[in-house]
Amino acid sequence: MKTILIGVLLLMPTYLFAAGSRPIEVEQLVKTIASWDGSKLPSYGKGQAEVTIFKITIPVGGEVPWHIHPTINAGFIVVGRLTVFTDAGEKHELIAGDTIVEVVGKAHRGINSGVVPVELIVFYAGVEGKPLTIEVD
Repeated sequence: MKTILIGVLLLMPTYLFAAGSRPIEVEQLVKTIASWDGSKLPSYGKGQAEVTIFKITIPVGGEVPWHIHPTINAGFIVVGRLTVFTDAGEKHELIAGDTIVEVVGKAHRGINSGVVPVELIVFYAGVEGKPLTIEVD
């Protein structure tokens, strides 16, 4: 066991420094068991796990229609300002650099409330063959 530990420690400087330059930085952006409205996240669905990543661009003044996510997802705002609303009247403001763990099973929508297009990256932890988003009226 000591041999393995010493081997790992000897390799760490190589791992932590990219080609002798600055150290690689790791910043945890979010770790949670709840969505942005405080609701506890559900258990993962049964079936083959499937990860999907989208880059979404919302034009200035653009509105994402009301929808529900049946699966856990989280996003990172790259550029812009996004306002998210639930059908219960809850509101969440996001700007570039913010993260969001979206509500699951609750109707919500987003509006670009800024002066530049919103760019966001959204990660879904879904189940193969199951929808990620369902539009609602």
